[in-house]
Order: sequence, then structure tokens, then C-alpha cells
Amino acid sequence: MRVLVTGHKGYIGTVLVPMLLAQQHEVVGLDSDLFERCTFGEGIEAIPEIRKDIRDVEASDVEGYDVILHLAGLSNDPLGNLNPNLTAEINYRASVRLAQLAKQVGVGRFIFSSSCSNYGAGGEELLNEESAFNPVTPYGESKVGVEKDVSQLADDNFSPTFLRNATAYGVSPRLRFDLVLNNLVAWAFTTGRVYIKSDGTPWRPIVHIEDISRAFIAAMNAPREAVHNEAFNVGRNDDNYRIRELADIVEEVVPGCKVEYAEDGGPDKRCYRVDCSKILRVLPDFKPQWNARRGAEELYAAYQNIGLTLEEFEGEKYKRIAHIQSLLGSGKLDGDLRWKAAVSV
Repeated sequence: MRVLVTGHKGYIGTVLVPMLLAQQHEVVGLDSDLFERCTFGEGIEAIPEIRKDIRDVEASDVEGYDVILHLAGLSNDPLGNLNPNLTAEINYRASVRLAQLAKQVGVGRFIFSSSCSNYGAGGEELLNEESAFNPVTPYGESKVGVEKDVSQLADDNFSPTFLRNATAYGVSPRLRFDLVLNNLVAWAFTTGRVYIKSDGTPWRPIVHIEDISRAFIAAMNAPREAVHNEAFNVGRNDDNYRIRELADIVEEVVPGCKVEYAEDGGPDKRCYRVDCSKILRVLPDFKPQWNARRGAEELYAAYQNIGLTLEEFEGEKYKRIAHIQSLLGSGKLDGDLRWKAAVSV
């Protein structure tokens, strides 16, 4: 297939692209590359690309593809909270417009990287794809908005699919520390403390970025009728964990560390468990390979290999919100999170 991956230089995209190439797909990327100074390890596989803000995409940019895998956007709750209006503009309105353009030029398949954040304050109940949306952040609200609007575009010629990823983890060339398992292992490795900022009780489903990538590939390779205008929770039922359970796993994996709770840590209203039975039933090619313990071991080995320091971990390089704030403060980005053309990046 001829595949366009938006956000191909992001945390998930840099892992997904090599997996697509390994299956002999023709892959083109589209990304504004806000995090070009944030590469972890050996770097990123080069592919043909369009360096462009997702808000500026034109019909000619998306013409001629069999499928669009849409990952681009502000990637988490802290970034989403920075400017909720911009979050709506980038994550919601630009995504819907991208789907409209794709439909206009005859792209048959559109697979959207949605989120289990859609469920938000979901509580203790195991939530499936028919459960009510209850987003509690601008990021979650933007994902819900895209699903609702893009689903209305579905017809005989345009087939959207919505992959509601659990909380991601794992090693990537564009590593992030603002993800729970990545963060806990980094605290343990750099300080000897598995530091928990809540009371440890909230539930969180987690999924490795390689398994998220496997879900995208399984969805694009599936028969159209199996995924047409369908949503799928991405993960496994066994990978719903309380935060304190993840901390205990990290304590067992990283030698000499101890779990520590923040003195002011309270319950997090973002608490949800998800039922991932549907994706495993409908997409038999989706075979997740990872669990929390293996993921913690991978992260620990990567941090050892690169000699991760507390300064790097707590610095701007691998924290999306801190890096964006640095680019804004230095004048490299304008207030709309666009590169200033006259400033060297």
C-alpha cells in the first residue's frame, strides 16, 4: 500500500514507520517536527516526507494514498492544557479537515490515533467501545470530537477507523518521560526512588508503542468491512494496572530502588479500565507482544545504555510540554505553535 503517516517523527510514528517498511509498504511522512532536538539514541529512519503543520495540509498533500494513518497532534494532557483553544484547533479541527480532504481526493482508508482518554473519569468499571465518553481534559475532548465528526464522513468510498490507544510506554527514538511507566522507570534509575505523584490508586490501561503500531498495521490490512467506521480499544485486558502496581513492578526490575509517594499526592480523576476484547476478536492479526514487566526491563536497559541522568530526565529534551515552552520562550515558535521562518531551528 501507499501510506501517509502524519506525525511520523513522533513518539509512536518513529516506531511505526520501520514496521511498515518491513512489510514493504510505500511510506511517506508528514510532520512539522517540533521535537527535532529530542532524539533519543541512534536516530530516526529517513523516509520521503512533507515538513508541514497539520493545520496547513492541502488536498495535493494527501492525494494518491491508499490509507492515511493519522497520529499528528499535541500528544498529551499537559500539552493540551497549555492552550485549550490551540488543542481544539490542532487536534480536533485540523484532524477533521484532514479527513475531509482525504475523502475529497479519494483516499479510501483513514485510521485515527484516538485514545482511551476519551473515557476520562471512568472509575472501576471495565469500559468497552460502547461505553459513554467522559473526557476530563482538552486532549480527551479533542479526540472525542474527531471521532464524532469523522464518523459522519463514512460512506461506500471513505472508511474511517478509530484506534483508542491505552496509555503508551516503551523505548522510541522520540522518547517521552511524561508517560507513566517510562516516568517511573526513569525516576527509579536516576534517583533510586519510584516516585508516585498520586496516591497510586487510579487505574490505567497501558500498551507498548510496538503493539500500538501492530494495531495500526492490522487495521489497515484488515478487510474493509471488519473495520469500517469502527472503534477499537488498543491493548489487552491483562494490562489494566493501578499506578501502585506499576510502581511495584518497577521496584522489582530496577535494583536498589524503593517506592515513594508524594506527600501531597491524592487520587487522580483520570481513572479508567478498558476492555480490549473487540480488537483481539475482530483483528486476529493483532498479536500484542508486551507487558508491563517486559516493558520496564526494556526501559531500564535503554536508560543504562545511554547513561540517562536526572538532569536529562527532568529537563526539556524528553518532556513535551517543557520542550514546547522552551521553544516559545526562545522565540523559535510563535504563540500558535508554528515555527518562525526567520529563526534557525
